[in-house]
Amino acid sequence: MVWNRGKKLFGNRYIIERKLGEGGVGITYLAKNRHGKLRVIKTLREQILNDPAWQPHQGKLKQDFKDEALRLALCRHPHIVEVENVFDDGDLPCMVMEYIQGSDLVKRITTKGALPEAEALLYIRQIGDALTVVHERGLLHRDLKPSNIMMRQGKPEAVLIDFGIARQFIPGVIQQHTVARTPGFAPPEQYVPDGERGEYIDVYGLAATLYSLLTGQLPTPAEARLQNRNLVPPQSFYPSISNRVNDAIMKGMALNYKFRPQSVQEWLDLLGEEVITPTPPKTPPVKSSQGFSQRVNVSPPQQPVINLIPQPTPITIKSPPPTQPNVGLPLKTFSFETVTVKARGKIINRRNLQAKYFVEDLGNGVTLEMVQIPGGIFTMGSPKGEKGRFDIESPQHTVTVQPFFMGKYVVTQEQYEVIMGKNPSYFKNETTKNRNKNRPVERVSWYDAVEFCARLSKATGKEYRLPSEAEWEYACRAGTTKPFYFGKTITTDLVNYNGIYTYASAPKGEYRRETTDVGIFPPNAFGLYDMHGNVFEWCADPWHNNYEGAPKNGRVWLKNGDDNRSPLRGGSWFDASRLCRSGYRNGFNSRDNININVGFRVSLCGWEDLSPSIPILIKETEARGLLSFLNPAYYFSVI
Repeated sequence: MVWNRGKKLFGNRYIIERKLGEGGVGITYLAKNRHGKLRVIKTLREQILNDPAWQPHQGKLKQDFKDEALRLALCRHPHIVEVENVFDDGDLPCMVMEYIQGSDLVKRITTKGALPEAEALLYIRQIGDALTVVHERGLLHRDLKPSNIMMRQGKPEAVLIDFGIARQFIPGVIQQHTVARTPGFAPPEQYVPDGERGEYIDVYGLAATLYSLLTGQLPTPAEARLQNRNLVPPQSFYPSISNRVNDAIMKGMALNYKFRPQSVQEWLDLLGEEVITPTPPKTPPVKSSQGFSQRVNVSPPQQPVINLIPQPTPITIKSPPPTQPNVGLPLKTFSFETVTVKARGKIINRRNLQAKYFVEDLGNGVTLEMVQIPGGIFTMGSPKGEKGRFDIESPQHTVTVQPFFMGKYVVTQEQYEVIMGKNPSYFKNETTKNRNKNRPVERVSWYDAVEFCARLSKATGKEYRLPSEAEWEYACRAGTTKPFYFGKTITTDLVNYNGIYTYASAPKGEYRRETTDVGIFPPNAFGLYDMHGNVFEWCADPWHNNYEGAPKNGRVWLKNGDDNRSPLRGGSWFDASRLCRSGYRNGFNSRDNININVGFRVSLCGWEDLSPSIPILIKETEARGLLSFLNPAYYFSVI
């Protein structure tokens, strides 16, 4: 049965527009969410589930489908399709993904022929960078090909889709994988169920994809090559292809994986430096071509953006705020030690510092410590030469941040439960004496975090809020300019992250696979703990794809933002070290997403000359009624 237009799913959260297409076992639909934004919903075909031949495999089909959704959800990257939600509609598992207006690279090849080298390399580098995140998660995509790479309409941006046959891998270990494959793009290892697995499998697929983009031809399948049929070098089709790129493709498609580059990054390095950024191609009429399966997306008309948070009226501050924030409370002083490390992770400096703070009584013997953060000027974003950086971290720009208070730690499960009356966390110390006391709360959406701030504000009479993204990075860096506030790298003795993946010259470390109690690792120079790792932290801002046009006053940046997403900062226990850098930004989670590696930290503005009598600019809604207690003057950027 095909869902018709108007069918409502998941408590009316999604409304079907039309069917997009179907494959062997799956079917996809175009739908709208509650905000009127287009989404793609993928589910299993009922014909398959009702087929007697598939009856014994129903359970595995559904589990594989949910596994694909989980794999996608864990691989957050600008060039990987984003999963927004997963739910069941009756017996049908459903996955909600972003809708990519555009077409796949097969259509690009079939309508315009082989791509210019510079354009092809741009897309391949984007997908290669995305694959590094996939591999850091311990996954292989295993189905790289032009039809699984979508182009965003009007932008030179490629997006990797379809993780249906992705599988976990452990380098150097014999593993059993399904023999699912696409001839021409799959290496010999995918033709056998048992064997060693490594990144070199996706190196072959990525090199084969570049082969097709530059020649318009399907590469000779590995099975035929093993029977002495040669792979024709790309330069034989187009002599204009550079020697460097031709050689990189042939090395990446070596039949013996031992002769291939062993990682995607190693193979990308063979391609040389990026030189030209092509102009986005116009989309001509669709043509047919032999040898490639096509996916055609008909782009619907653009929908108006509905901003649920009204823009503030300008606020004039007659005199500059003080260097230090003031909340009218006696401040205490605490002492702490922070450290600096070299590229190999060895501690080369220890400093004993002090910071001021106050203690907020939350009731039931639970307290919240708020650290005084001095005002100052810093450079936001990462420099171009920083290892592991993304373009979304640029351009670097100077920001003036006014003094404020920030939570010494991320909000704990105990604190959250006192204010909200529940604990949604996955990692609970149920069997310990200090159950939930010091573990960070996780599995909280942006809306949950904002509601916590609102309830806390109502209970205390102070203006608690999420930090702006600029405030967060300023507080994280604490006067430093290196990738981490500890210096050139981090180790698992200093941060809770996935220690299998190293940064700079640091050694491999522990992968704890869970959160840890707050405050057990050294703080930064402001006296803030766990700004790197443990859990990602929500910021107040709507999402922006880069810092072009960003305000310089440190406040929340509303203009031209995506109100459905907000930045996550700091990395987590689950993530590789490069995703824990001070400058790293994660904008791939919708505000209503919940994840077991996402929490938040609260902030407080202490400016005495911003009166609480400033009119409230956020309207009460059913979902966010408590927001009326917040003073938006502390949130909004006045540009």
